[in-house]
Amino acid sequence: MKKPSKKNIAFLSLAGGAWLWLNRHGDLHVTLKSLKSDVAAIRERDPAAANLIEALTCYSGLHAIMIHRLTHFFFNQGVPVAPRIVSQMNRFLTGIEIHPAAEIGEGFFIDHGSGVVIGETTEIGDNVTLYQGVTLGGTGKEHGKRHPTLEDGVTVGAGAKVLGSITVGENAKIGAGSVVIHDVPPNSTVVGNPGRPVRERGRKVGAADLDWTHLPDPVADAMQSLVRRVVELENEFKTAFPEKRETIEKAQGEGERELERIFEYYDGSGI
Repeated sequence: MKKPSKKNIAFLSLAGGAWLWLNRHGDLHVTLKSLKSDVAAIRERDPAAANLIEALTCYSGLHAIMIHRLTHFFFNQGVPVAPRIVSQMNRFLTGIEIHPAAEIGEGFFIDHGSGVVIGETTEIGDNVTLYQGVTLGGTGKEHGKRHPTLEDGVTVGAGAKVLGSITVGENAKIGAGSVVIHDVPPNSTVVGNPGRPVRERGRKVGAADLDWTHLPDPVADAMQSLVRRVVELENEFKTAFPEKRETIEKAQGEGERELERIFEYYDGSGI
């Protein structure tokens, strides 16, 4: 049996030493484990992912998080400048900007991805889902923790902005286009600008809930409550002033037609 050459022994020793040094805090193992869970998240949450090859080759969100996990690893090793340069290349290639210092848990999924921004001090838990155009940003020029924390199971809809050093609780759901600047309770839904939390009673959200067509609308709910109260008052006026009954009923008919147009608009018919 041929003995390995001194050159091969030196190379293997160097490679083994490099592996042990890079993995001295267990970071490399965690990085590889997280990459595996990111791929699994696509298969779990996107029905369009037909197979593993498609998931690996056709998802810019996966490419972005793969590059980020590597830049984050080297950022934690104290490598200067290079992680920032690679993160900018990542932005150019995928349209997704993630600061190398951002902490991101396992099973992270960015669907479609274009326009997503994740700031330096952002902390993201496990099994979080973001859609295109999401910003996890800061407010002002303060130092220290200035970006949001998303706990496990959070889902953030397209175009939503989560700003400042706030916490979005476990399994919370942020509607598309919302602007969130305050803490969000766990197991709740936030909609609007500024975002208003609406608790989901009777059930706890587990896996990512991707149904965006039945989000509550607190503005429309408040308007309907006001309309009901106005109708009650008009009926009381008809009882109190019977001589004005015909005038009040005519005004009610005109008002109902206008309200129908308003609520048709809220239901999606447009202007």
